[in-house]
Amino acid sequence: MDQKDNVADFQVDPIELPTEPLIALGIKASANKLGIGIIKHLPTGQVNVLSNLQKTYITPPGHGFQPSDMARHHRKHIVGLLNESLSMVNLMVQDLDCICFTQGPGMGSPLQTGALVACTLSLKFDIPLVGVNHCSTNPVVLYVSGGNTQVLAYSYQHYRIFGETLDIAVSNCLDHFARVIGLLNDPSPCYNIKQGAKLGKKLVPLPYTTKGMDIALGGILTKAEEYTKDQRFRSNQDLSAEISDDNDNDDDSFTANNLCFSLQETIYAMLVEITEGAMAHVGSDEVLIVGGVGCNKRLQSMMAVMAEEQNGKVFAADKRFCIENGIMIAHTGLLHGLSSKDHPQSSSNSSEDSNDDEEPLPNN
Repeated sequence: MDQKDNVADFQVDPIELPTEPLIALGIKASANKLGIGIIKHLPTGQVNVLSNLQKTYITPPGHGFQPSDMARHHRKHIVGLLNESLSMVNLMVQDLDCICFTQGPGMGSPLQTGALVACTLSLKFDIPLVGVNHCSTNPVVLYVSGGNTQVLAYSYQHYRIFGETLDIAVSNCLDHFARVIGLLNDPSPCYNIKQGAKLGKKLVPLPYTTKGMDIALGGILTKAEEYTKDQRFRSNQDLSAEISDDNDNDDDSFTANNLCFSLQETIYAMLVEITEGAMAHVGSDEVLIVGGVGCNKRLQSMMAVMAEEQNGKVFAADKRFCIENGIMIAHTGLLHGLSSKDHPQSSSNSSEDSNDDEEPLPNN
């Protein structure tokens, strides 16, 4: 990344530019969100997002997500979403230069649904098939999404993991607690935790567990659950009414909103700490936050305070490309499949356990 007058220049791209316009379809189906995106790379280096559609499987409050139910949801909607993506930009499948799909990591059943559709289209229309590890669809980052919590840096054609969760991911932790206190799954449990945290004013003590550049979240989740059974806990039926500041100061009671606030503040402080350690280790003064949890403005502001103290910068990806989407699959697949001359036709196999530090990247 070149810099001039402290302004980052993102126009420099190490990947060789295509000699003609290239269009890729991306299918993202690793969890409860189904995403289909179409992207176009031009010889000038310009990249156009043609369509970016999602369909989310939502369960009732207090319920989690079963892989078989997610796969059933994706099978029901994937053809319609595909047709809508193509028709809105007046394209046919035959117009595509490659078909990209999430090969892993993720949940097996929904992954197989996306892989099956991608493979079928590839075989029927004789279009190159490219499997993508969706962790590597993000640049050097603090990567916090549905099942992933990692601090990554790029080195020698691979992403290297400098820090990660030792047990459960941040989103899994927040999702679980949302079910405990009965929050809606629409639009997402993490979103509703965030709304509750905005109303919370009291910081309740919770375990803070960092080990080097790793974190552990099992203890903080267990303690937060225990608080909901404490006699001091005040349940808000709609999580909209918060006890006043006066009451906060006069007694030691706390509400669900207070717990949302405390959980979010503590976890995000842990993320900031390990990210700061990774930045110091690799000598970087920049950090990019991506993934669904990365949309949280509070996390971004806490990270910005740390970066400013280190004379660094924080960048946050556009919300459209933080949540599950097919665009990042199409974009990365196009770079992998068509910018690397020796990249083989991908297998249609999917893997729940793919690791981003095992994923080789194009070298041009």
